Amino acid sequence: MGELPVKPHGTRPAQSETPERSTTPATASRGERRRLKTRATLIEAAQRLLIEDRVNASVLEITQLADVGTGSFYNHFASKEDLFRAVVDEALERHGELMDAATEGLGDPAEVFARSFRLTGRLHRLVPGMSMVLIHRGTELVMSDRGLAPRALRDIRAGVAAGRFTIADPELALVAAGGAIIALGQLLHSQPERDAAPASDLLTRQILQVFGLDEAEARDLCDRPLPDLERLLAERA
Repeated sequence: MGELPVKPHGTRPAQSETPERSTTPATASRGERRRLKTRATLIEAAQRLLIEDRVNASVLEITQLADVGTGSFYNHFASKEDLFRAVVDEALERHGELMDAATEGLGDPAEVFARSFRLTGRLHRLVPGMSMVLIHRGTELVMSDRGLAPRALRDIRAGVAAGRFTIADPELALVAAGGAIIALGQLLHSQPERDAAPASDLLTRQILQVFGLDEAEARDLCDRPLPDLERLLAERA
């Protein structure tokens, strides 16, 4: 697997880079707003089906759940697989952008990784819908070039380069960490009484030790305060 197309942590686009003009509900025409609403409704319906593990639902079932016409479906997606892929992509990108905001300004790649991992564990409780989508599509979470995986791989490689991690194969380390965070989500969903915060911190500490940090340093990173995750979520709602 080659280098993933993610900017190094903390970098911003150069002044000469002009972002593409996007159409938002505030600036869109009435027809465009209707089109965006239909697409969002289809995404929500597909998310429900993924959460319920009903990926074999037909296009007709999806459109009935979304209360839109079959023709409208094909105006947005070529197939139901295309729709489900869009659901996962949006969940991954939302997750990744949230972690970018939560770790902005941190210079130590080990702390960036630790904070992202600790917060991701807590997200299983705070955003159960997104959590279930990612759990059901675990391969996409670990191997995707969007969301947390490329950012985690970037931070693992940066940690190795900085002498913070002693890892022979960063991609295998990513697979181990990704599998652990998915399994944590499954555990938290199956044990609703379990407190997600200490569970996430303990797992993060163990992963950091596997990556080469000693117990005291791993504990210190996991004892540090976290940003207000609910506020970050509300700002991006």
